[in-house]
Amino acid sequence: MRRAALLSTATATALATSMFTGPALAYADAAPGTGPVLDNADAWYDYPGMVFITAHSDNAITHITAHFTPVGSPNGAPEAGSTDDFTQQSGTDGRSGVWRAPVHLADLGEYRITVDMEDSSGATVTGVASRSTLQYQTILTVPDLTVTPTKPDYFHQKVTVSGTELAEDPRTPGTRIPVANAPVVITCQGTSPYNRFTTQTDADGRLTFSFVPAVYWADMQAWPQDSSAYPGAILLRSPQQPMNPVQALTRFTASTHALNLRQGTTGTVTGHAEIQTADGWQPLPHTSLSLIGTGSSQGFGGTTTTDDNGFYSLRVPSDNPLPTGQLVLGDTPFLQPATEPFSLHVAYTTILTMDATLDENSRLHVSGDIEYSDPRAHWPSNTAVTIEYSKDGKTGWKSASTIPVKIRHNKPNFQEVFGTSFTAPNNAYWRARFNGNPDLASSTTKPIHLRRYPTRITGFDITPEPVSRNGLIHLKGTLQYYTGTTWKPLADASPALYFRPRGASTYRYISDLDTDSKGRILNITQNDTQDGTWAVALNRNIGDQYLSSPLVTDYVDVR
Repeated sequence: MRRAALLSTATATALATSMFTGPALAYADAAPGTGPVLDNADAWYDYPGMVFITAHSDNAITHITAHFTPVGSPNGAPEAGSTDDFTQQSGTDGRSGVWRAPVHLADLGEYRITVDMEDSSGATVTGVASRSTLQYQTILTVPDLTVTPTKPDYFHQKVTVSGTELAEDPRTPGTRIPVANAPVVITCQGTSPYNRFTTQTDADGRLTFSFVPAVYWADMQAWPQDSSAYPGAILLRSPQQPMNPVQALTRFTASTHALNLRQGTTGTVTGHAEIQTADGWQPLPHTSLSLIGTGSSQGFGGTTTTDDNGFYSLRVPSDNPLPTGQLVLGDTPFLQPATEPFSLHVAYTTILTMDATLDENSRLHVSGDIEYSDPRAHWPSNTAVTIEYSKDGKTGWKSASTIPVKIRHNKPNFQEVFGTSFTAPNNAYWRARFNGNPDLASSTTKPIHLRRYPTRITGFDITPEPVSRNGLIHLKGTLQYYTGTTWKPLADASPALYFRPRGASTYRYISDLDTDSKGRILNITQNDTQDGTWAVALNRNIGDQYLSSPLVTDYVDVR
């Protein structure tokens, strides 16, 4: 049975009781003054081949005998051996303390211990069972562990651990034999992270292992592992050896200590890092530089590494904003960290949409919505959208109207709506723009080209004048539209004919007219029964390309 021992060989007084299991202690049933009392009996790892008895009595204890029986043997089985060569190790008057004696057994193994004792009054106890067992096993240890250097630095980072694994058989105490080709675990226990390495002894039992520490200080130990040559051996850790890396001073420059980014974009910080040496400040290559949040903004905002000459370029994304933070260089076992303050402000993305139409009366009708998606954003108190226009859709944008946005939700992914109507140019590109604020990014819709051509009716005339009652009148005129710098005929259109009797205040619709390929109103005749004004305009079936034309009139006298 293997026992993994955690006690140092330098701790001569440390008991190994916690490492063993065995039958419960059977104390002598003795009243005060009636005889010796056994407290415990066990082995100490620092003393192979020895058994230790802890006891007390009202009178000096004069004789002790320890008996050993293999664990697992049946009751009544013969004992494997005994010893009564006890000398007192601690205590002064023989009434209490620790006694020890050498143990000589033929076989290695685990043994139950029973004890007989007698004191100076003649009182005796016999067959008292110890709560612990005797681990009569070979002890494996590395007593001469060394660490070189014990204080590594930036220019001497590699640490070498060496020593010799030895085996000591309790049947030949004081004789240690090198353990060849055996596994050994090297532990580096101190600041996080905890390091554990596995190596192996050579043919002479020597072990040599090198590594670069990842901790700021540690105690090094060697721990022999199970060996086929020594089954069931007790495995003792070596004495601890300190290892304390030396940190060099560092410093660095930063091109900026603050960034203002739109959500979804990336900023850049550049600079140069240095290390202090015996020859002064030198470039610091291949060293990590990170943006770390502070206060309520814990987290990483980006990491980079300096190049061969100590220069760095750190990309800072906006998707992990750190309102307050710091740039940190060289936080390693060999470098004292240098820091610079840093702040990052993010303007969260807004999404803006717009629909716009231009009617026949040159009225622009606008509607749309705006929203944001990040829960950290909020609308300003006076949110507004500006409607802008341009002749070419690229340059020269001018403001046409500012529309207040009534905030109803003020939550992410909830659309806030806006709308308005106003008289507008008949040929322009239109867009909506949200100017944003420090917390919300500006946004602009794609331009929409809206165009309607002005129209007019020229040469409108009614003949004959005057006309007899119920006589026929004839209409003529030409419908045109304006494009570029020229008026052109508007063919296949439908201007409307109206009539207002003398003394009336309104026109009444008569009929739709037609135009030919040259925009001429097709010749029609109309019975006229009363005095009044005839009028024509393109203002009914206009379509989406043209503006209404002005009303043209001609008064006819009926006789």
